[in-house]
Amino acid sequence: MIARLSRLLPVLPATLGAVLLAACGSMSSVPSAQGPATDASSASRSSVSVKVLAINDFHGNLLPSPGGIRIKDPSQSDKLITIQAGGAERLATMVEQLKAKNPNHVFVAAGDLVGASPLLSALFHDEPTIESLGLMGLDLSAVGNHEFDQGLPELLRKQQGGCHPKDGCKGPTPFTGAKYQYLAASTVDTATGKTVLPAYSIKRFDGVPVGFIGLTLKGTPELVSPSGVRGLSFQDEAETVNRLVPELVRQGVQTVVVLIHEGGVPVGGYNECPGISGPIVDIVKKLDPHVGLVVSGHTHRAYNCRIDGRLVTSGDKYGTLISEIDLTLDRATGRLTEARADNLIVRPETAKDPRQTALIASYQTLAGPLIDRPVGFLARTLSKEGDDRNAGGGSTVGQAVADSMLAAMRAPQAGGAQLAVTNIGGVRTSIVRRPDGVVTFGDLFAALPFSNTLVLMEYTGAQLQQALEEQWQDKDDRFMPLQVSQGLRYEWDKRRPQGQRIVPGSLTLNGQPILPQQRLRVVVNSFLQSGGDGFPTLSKGQQVLVGPDDVQALEAYFKSHGSTPVAPTALDRVVRVDRGGRED
Repeated sequence: MIARLSRLLPVLPATLGAVLLAACGSMSSVPSAQGPATDASSASRSSVSVKVLAINDFHGNLLPSPGGIRIKDPSQSDKLITIQAGGAERLATMVEQLKAKNPNHVFVAAGDLVGASPLLSALFHDEPTIESLGLMGLDLSAVGNHEFDQGLPELLRKQQGGCHPKDGCKGPTPFTGAKYQYLAASTVDTATGKTVLPAYSIKRFDGVPVGFIGLTLKGTPELVSPSGVRGLSFQDEAETVNRLVPELVRQGVQTVVVLIHEGGVPVGGYNECPGISGPIVDIVKKLDPHVGLVVSGHTHRAYNCRIDGRLVTSGDKYGTLISEIDLTLDRATGRLTEARADNLIVRPETAKDPRQTALIASYQTLAGPLIDRPVGFLARTLSKEGDDRNAGGGSTVGQAVADSMLAAMRAPQAGGAQLAVTNIGGVRTSIVRRPDGVVTFGDLFAALPFSNTLVLMEYTGAQLQQALEEQWQDKDDRFMPLQVSQGLRYEWDKRRPQGQRIVPGSLTLNGQPILPQQRLRVVVNSFLQSGGDGFPTLSKGQQVLVGPDDVQALEAYFKSHGSTPVAPTALDRVVRVDRGGRED
């Protein structure tokens, strides 16, 4: 009912719309923290309406992600279902349709537009995605942590254009750079003390200025390989915004929109927010009162929230959602008087934008043979989420990746590995079974797009246990589950203090207890070896041997099965002990 009313409001008489919305108490329509709404009877003369369209965490998904989006089952609200959504062709059509509803519009993003991308984009260093978003008319984007995956020079090339310094020009047309502007208010070059990209942009709507500040999370160095952030510092998010607001005010700006690559974990559906936790909550509460809208991302979740009187949105991931945000500004003062949002699913029945279809086809012609190369067969989907992820944090796709890492370096001549662990953040998506069961190299690359090198390390049993304790991080107790290979088992209990959650005596390898001084040969990827994702202990072992890339190991794993389909393994390696019982 509320969502329908929100969509009807633009075509209803102003007074009637205000009455209906007030009567329903919509969460998606929230007054600004700066003051009460303008009298509706004079709104057309005294106010300016602005439509903000927003996405986040696109990650180069030009084609619809095989994983779709998980939403509440309309027939059983206590269950979730997966529906198909996304794709640049349909997203572009929705952007065009939504822009047509208001000439005062701006299309923005909250970072991670590129990086960890499927092969269709990654093979060309994400140039196809940059071009696709330019065709859509994207105006501004915060930088995300993945924009730094290949280092600052590569990010600047994506902004400015030009051929790749090593691979040259591989696309069908010259790459001229992003038509939109990246904003990096909190990322500072330590040599110059200046931001690496502009901190903000001012847009004017019917003469009323609105400031847009873009920034990424201060924890970016923990999420990117050291070479990607060398020479850069990432400053506190709220402090950065609050420092810039007076500068914007001096230029006549009274309403500020923050585009931030940091987010939260909601409770509820993709267009709700009965509860939310995570870093974004504390950040928003610290922001200057001039900030009336926060477009967030990073956590790959969808929400439509009011935090500390401000509208805070996030649009899931991979272009499955677009946030339609309507702002009302007082024409005389420039202050925000009303803000409401609606997260819209990019559904398969949406018409395809022909310009996007042509762009994608031009790159598919070049990349198709590699993407479509068969590598094996699959008995059932290897999933990252849903029913194929257990309470302990294990997933069927994560276990398959860990098993492939172990297989690649288990033979004596390959190093004699005993076990393998990988980070869940490095496994980007499920490997979905097609009707014929065939798995392609493109499927594997979508799951492991970083091409991290495998490294055989030697750790003590005590170091391994300490690394497992590091799965629970920071004051928010964020859980970053490691995926483990066959033979390794342990139990954990969240009732125990952080740093002591592995149940004593439960850590075993092939049924034998792992002793503190025992030496173990463990395969990790190069990102974890550098202490990435908040696992500093994994950087402290002794390097034994460097192996193949993780995606090459996964391809060899599928090929080793021949015509026998790879099947998901039982989710019994990591067991959460809770409330006196076990949750497998």
